[in-house]
Amino acid sequence: MATALTPAWDLSPGDTIKRTTLHERFGGSGRGGMAPSASTPNVLLFTDPKVGNQHGYYDGWVDDVFHYTGWGQRGDQEMKLGNRAVLHHTTEGRSVRLFRGVGGTVTFLGEFTPDPARPYYRMDAQETGGGPTRQVIVFRLLPVGEALHDPADELRLPGEFNIAEVAEGVSSTPGDPSIVTVPVEAQHNEEVLVNPSAAEHTAIRREQKLVLAYKRYMEAQGSKVSRYRIQPTAEAKPLLSDLYDETRQNLIEAKGTGSRGAVRMAIGQLADYGRFTPAEAERAVLLPERPRDDLEALLASRGISCVWQEGKRFGDNADGRFT
Repeated sequence: MATALTPAWDLSPGDTIKRTTLHERFGGSGRGGMAPSASTPNVLLFTDPKVGNQHGYYDGWVDDVFHYTGWGQRGDQEMKLGNRAVLHHTTEGRSVRLFRGVGGTVTFLGEFTPDPARPYYRMDAQETGGGPTRQVIVFRLLPVGEALHDPADELRLPGEFNIAEVAEGVSSTPGDPSIVTVPVEAQHNEEVLVNPSAAEHTAIRREQKLVLAYKRYMEAQGSKVSRYRIQPTAEAKPLLSDLYDETRQNLIEAKGTGSRGAVRMAIGQLADYGRFTPAEAERAVLLPERPRDDLEALLASRGISCVWQEGKRFGDNADGRFT
């Protein structure tokens, strides 16, 4: 790709340049976060949390690795176009150059290459414009020579992400799952971690109110109530159960609506959490009211009880085990 007329790379980490000037000299598209050049042997990457977070992109340093979310704002990201250019830059004779900023004046952070031990991982993120959750590619980029490692570029994640656990889960050699009980908090549930759309917030608020009411009720019965935070191996995003009654060993998933879709989701979540939590724990779905007969039968077919609110009290179909 390089020729005698190819301009030499003359930027050092920390140098600033107008993005328009950068592309005039080194090629690549002037829009978006990934700009593979057809005229010079470079793949230009741009990162800006103010813009990227709106698309579910969370970039930044974790220790000595820069985590960079790939190309594609809608649907699951695929290993093609800009993503493929980053992954195969060595065999194609290109250099990956990373900049802070996506428009106006940008700052050169340095040359990078995907970690050969683990070039990338996949995680859930919100689609652009408040759309559904999808799967994104996150590259683990290692600096090639000098790089600007500014504290302002450290990875910052929303919700109950724990950076230490994230670093372990997305390292080149992930360890065992991290499984701990943590307090129940009003503002946090698993959906909040991927920034739900406005239409989902009503059900989530109703769910949180239900969770706290049930927690208070069971604590009045003498139970110690917490929740599980589970960091699966090789995952960035933790799993968060809604409630765990430590005294009675009950694992409970709450939903703000008794719709079929919500009940089916709860069944899947309990199955997922159940892989990590005590085998003897009994499971139930907590709902605002008793579910209709067919959904109650569906839960029973999976060995799951149901709990529902009755004014200031709660009822269950498990002879009082959950109430």
